[in-house]
Amino acid sequence: MIILGIESSCDETGVAIYDENNGIIANVLHSQIKIHARYGGVVPELASRDHVRRTVPLVREALKIAGIEGQQLDAVAYTAGPGLIGALLVGASVARALAYAWNCPAVPVHHMEGHLLAPMLEDPAPEFPFVALLISGGHTQLIEVTGVGQYQLLGESVDDAAGEAFDKTAKLLGLGYPGGPALADCAKKGRPDIYRFPRPMTNRPGLDFSFSGLKTFAANTIRESDASEQAYADIAHAFQEAVSDTLAIKCRRAITQTGLTSLVVAGGVSANTRIRQRLGELLTDIGGKVYYPRPAYCTDNGAMIAYAGYLRFKAGETSDLSIQARPRWPLTELNAARSD
Repeated sequence: MIILGIESSCDETGVAIYDENNGIIANVLHSQIKIHARYGGVVPELASRDHVRRTVPLVREALKIAGIEGQQLDAVAYTAGPGLIGALLVGASVARALAYAWNCPAVPVHHMEGHLLAPMLEDPAPEFPFVALLISGGHTQLIEVTGVGQYQLLGESVDDAAGEAFDKTAKLLGLGYPGGPALADCAKKGRPDIYRFPRPMTNRPGLDFSFSGLKTFAANTIRESDASEQAYADIAHAFQEAVSDTLAIKCRRAITQTGLTSLVVAGGVSANTRIRQRLGELLTDIGGKVYYPRPAYCTDNGAMIAYAGYLRFKAGETSDLSIQARPRWPLTELNAARSD
């Protein structure tokens, strides 16, 4: 079984091909960082236009790398949501048209399910059940996962997601775009214990997150600093430590609440090395294990869509000829995939 996956939910066009017997046999990606950098954030209309230009050439490139023809595909999977509606419609339209032309089914995929299942492309892969921490620009969620499509939401951000807080704080510090990696790089030069940032919502029960106040605390600290390069590095370090500790505290609670000892961490922010280190320390301390996708599969990519599409197609799920996209789509609304 061979599945082509198309990812176009935001500012990266990803195309990959998953082979049931050989894993990912092609994975190509075009990033729009240069397009959006001058604006300091994603401009939806520009993102959609670039997906129009890039998607079909990337499909051709992926097929060439895999050494197959489109007619050999068993299905075409695509990101149906959540994401920017214009960007989603580009990928959905191309995928649906290709599937029709190649006389094969199209499979809509939930973007965050793609992230959640991406660690299963690694060796060793996590086994169900596990706790998943999804951390990206738009989502911070803790989920109990018992199978594909079997998701119980344990907690989520009530305001800014962790990735949003990283990006906004980076902008306050005058760092480059994308802000998350720029802040993490700046934090490497920071000194510990110069600033102490709060660990939001950790002094109360529950598994929800809040990072908006942390961003405000950073803004006030920046305003009161001497605006030197070292001061900004110290602030970046303190901010990153606060986010890392907050995530670790909440993950410990989720593991205690569920009784599970496997933690899957996925989404763009999961590429942050300090967060990985902190969560690794947590799981070592409790005798559990943490699983991540490789860095290339942390950010948006076609590989995770091709793999999630394979699992959904294997369970008998396809779409009709209509082109559908959902800018908002709770992960918990997904149906459990059939195991037969």
